[in-house]
Amino acid sequence: MTLEDHVGDILRKTRAGLGVPSAPAAAAAGLTADELAQLESTGTCARPPDYPKLAALLKLDATKLAGVAQGWHPATPALGTWRELRRVTTREYDIDAHCYLVWDEVTREAALFDTGWNADPALRLIEAEQLNLTHVFLTHSHPDHLGGLEAVRSRHPKVRLHTDSSGAPPQHRNRRNDCIHLGSLRITNRPTPGHAEDGVTYLIGNWPEDAPHAAVVGDALFAGSMGGATRQFEEARKHIREQILALPAETLLCPGHGPFTTVAEERAHNPFF
Repeated sequence: MTLEDHVGDILRKTRAGLGVPSAPAAAAAGLTADELAQLESTGTCARPPDYPKLAALLKLDATKLAGVAQGWHPATPALGTWRELRRVTTREYDIDAHCYLVWDEVTREAALFDTGWNADPALRLIEAEQLNLTHVFLTHSHPDHLGGLEAVRSRHPKVRLHTDSSGAPPQHRNRRNDCIHLGSLRITNRPTPGHAEDGVTYLIGNWPEDAPHAAVVGDALFAGSMGGATRQFEEARKHIREQILALPAETLLCPGHGPFTTVAEERAHNPFF
């Protein structure tokens, strides 16, 4: 699976977040305005940019930025370590969005993290595995992540919804000290606003055979990048550092788009940090 963001996406998001016009960015990169526009649009450019100077202007890590440009990709984790975790992908408008299904192997009690554009594939998997869906956790309220919510609630009317949305009824809103038990699994939440005002990360622990925690991060963080946060750029980075990258290095990261990654991979290779 390819990265959600190429190097041009990273530059474009950062310029927007910091409010840096294209002219000084192009000058720092040693490119014309048209060449910078091509780089941001496609991730490629006829002439090599001056990544160290561009990274210094945009407060990015130059070595990591060059690594993404040169084709870095996170190593594929051994997903069998988390036996009862499945990624489900739906596609609309040429955009792939992931949701994640997790369950307890003994009780078959299950939770769905986001729904994707539509819930049909997740609902078929729930039926095929003969699971009892009891919880839906939303990482944020964008259409590609909750498009299937009504279908899920129609098929499973007793499911309990969890969200950081300020417009949700109180009984559905996360509290920071919440610890939801899913059989032997334990699910807690960490605030990660920035890309979305109601952005939240869910941490799943107490896996069989002491598997590392898994964190469903929504669009807060992608492999080698982060979600767009034009109005709350520095706040978004702060929350990612404190709430996601401060987790143990072996923690599995489950983004809303792009490949799986780990805290160790992102500490070592994400240009934003």
